[in-house]
Amino acid sequence: MANVLFCPVTFNLAETTRMIQVARALDPAHTPVFMGYEDDFVSLIVEAGFEYRACAPAWSREERDLAVAFDQGRALRSPFTRELVAARVEVERRLIREYRSPVVVTGSNVTSFLSARAEHVPLFYPVPFALTRAQVAQTRRMEFIRGDGWIARAADRVATSAFRWIYDGAPLAPRAFRHVARANGVPPLRTVASLITADRNLVTDMAWELDGFRLPSGFERVGPIFAHLDAPLPAIVAELAAAQQPLVYLGLGSSASRRVALDAAHALATLPVNVIAPIRHYLEPGDALPPNIHVVDLVPAHRLGGLVDAAVLHGGQGTVQTACATGIPFVGIGLQPEQTWHVRMCERRGNAIAVSPRRVRKPEFLAAVRRVLTDERIRDAASEVAAAYAGEDGAAASARLIEAAIARG
Repeated sequence: MANVLFCPVTFNLAETTRMIQVARALDPAHTPVFMGYEDDFVSLIVEAGFEYRACAPAWSREERDLAVAFDQGRALRSPFTRELVAARVEVERRLIREYRSPVVVTGSNVTSFLSARAEHVPLFYPVPFALTRAQVAQTRRMEFIRGDGWIARAADRVATSAFRWIYDGAPLAPRAFRHVARANGVPPLRTVASLITADRNLVTDMAWELDGFRLPSGFERVGPIFAHLDAPLPAIVAELAAAQQPLVYLGLGSSASRRVALDAAHALATLPVNVIAPIRHYLEPGDALPPNIHVVDLVPAHRLGGLVDAAVLHGGQGTVQTACATGIPFVGIGLQPEQTWHVRMCERRGNAIAVSPRRVRKPEFLAAVRRVLTDERIRDAASEVAAAYAGEDGAAASARLIEAAIARG
């Protein structure tokens, strides 16, 4: 009955697969159409059977890395030039009109926040709660500075207040968005938070992660959404699962780095374990890894339950939720505040241990891996979390909300 336009950042694995799950959950009467600019994970969209429109201008590898650094707060310079933002908004507006899409579903493709509003169609954004405007506004301590002493707590409250002002008070959105918004008849986006707050923000968290928070107008919880890749498990997974040594999954998504991948792999290699590591995209020719580190391409991680004994994850919500749903305890090395938040929520639940990425080559990291492999309390907590996840379907909940908006016209 309607074409639904999906606009993920197609070089972000978790975001692309989250959009695929929502598209799959839509009533077959509706037709999902995907668009994007970079081609890293477009094959997953096509293999899932959805129409994909390749658009321009796309970013170079350097611009992509700068965009990730800007998103993670590691860079002040933005790759969003006025020319690029204007061109992308024009492309997206044209596609909305061409497909007569009554709604747009975005990941964090920030030009969607201009183009959908310029075309007067509601914008849906399935999004982790961490680092949303609602979470930042209500959080006294973001835990930028860890510790239970009064000095650490006071310092973290100061850091959190400063971050809150930078995020949703200071006019730090790239100027390009203000200029292009005006040119398209849209209220200007001035703060970082305004760049990533949609009309309908669909929070992809468990209920316990929202304890103590109030969801304001425009926010509603749908529950976890994570990848279900259409691929068989590599044969080596079953082979290693049957071996005497424990099997560890090293999952770093698409937003880690070569340095982190190598550090984690070499650290794990010192333990009496086998490691399945879909980190090939971080390696370069000549990178030599020990024989117990088995590098593979992307794997359908939702099928690893019962085969893998523990995981080491970068903290992206997709990898964390997959481990939770499959009952796999894990060590999380959050690389930026959102990822750190996901890991600490699980640490409080009891199914994970948080370790700073700076400690990956230290004894603290190895001790944490040993604990998640052997501590029955952690393993029991992982089983309890998996049982809770069995009653959740964030993709279906998102699809029902999108369909209701279409029905209302």
